[in-house]
Amino acid sequence: MKITVLGCGAIGKLWLAALSQQDHRVQGWLRVPQPVISVQLENFNGQVFKQQFPANDEKHLAESKLLLVCLKAWQVSDAVNHLAGKLSPHCPILLLHNGMGTQEELAPLPNPILLGATTHAAYRENDIVYYKAQGMTHIGAVTANAAKLSNLADILHSALPDVAWHNEIHAISWMKLAVNCVINPLTVIYDCKNGELRHHQPQIQALCDEIYQVMKHDNIHTTKQTLIDYVMNVIEQTADNYSSMLQDIRAQRHSEIDYITGYLIRRARTHGLPITENTTIYHYIKSTEEKYEHLSPYLSRSRQ
Repeated sequence: MKITVLGCGAIGKLWLAALSQQDHRVQGWLRVPQPVISVQLENFNGQVFKQQFPANDEKHLAESKLLLVCLKAWQVSDAVNHLAGKLSPHCPILLLHNGMGTQEELAPLPNPILLGATTHAAYRENDIVYYKAQGMTHIGAVTANAAKLSNLADILHSALPDVAWHNEIHAISWMKLAVNCVINPLTVIYDCKNGELRHHQPQIQALCDEIYQVMKHDNIHTTKQTLIDYVMNVIEQTADNYSSMLQDIRAQRHSEIDYITGYLIRRARTHGLPITENTTIYHYIKSTEEKYEHLSPYLSRSRQ
């Protein structure tokens, strides 16, 4: 199967390596075009994978049967829309990123759109990807023409387990969004690993109270305590990890806050709900970004 991976950070390179080992014909697609991309990956068993893949080949893109998007949420709309004319209108587009809201930005496209949420732990350092922990990837259809593509879950599962298909991916995405709304900004505020958030349970509960109200109005069926327990469980499971948002802020990169807490705020506004705790930490992250982003040539537009 011909596959193009758009966005070749840690997760993108992890998928390139995994899919190639199942004999899929894969290529990377980079913002700055180049003919090849090198992937060096070390997994949690100490095994090393090293290989070069083709990149930015328009013929491969036109013949691709899947576009796997592993970009930051704020990069997705511009990048995918830029490629849309070179892509078959029948090629499924699978979005794998933190946050929500990009699928609405891609709504005019004829392509089947799928949304995914993954918990694989990988990071990149000096061009080497370190795959620290196996996780779970949930995928499902966003558009009606993607509803019959559950076979993609089997294909992806064979390459990088576990992958599960969900008929209600919206609910799964909301649960991940809730976790990201808590863990990502709080680890920035306290400049800490995820596990350190154990010491801030009253603040976690206050954030979850507001998130629960928005989820309830968006017809996501859970309980407040289930939500808090789920967030605390993820904190325990990822205790030694640094959140992606903290890594972005430390590296003075644009974060995904507009598609995480920003999306929550937009949904709350739609329902007329005040969410003061989440709004306060949203503005904290935005003001932190603004201290360095005026120096960046890649400043993204704000979604707020």
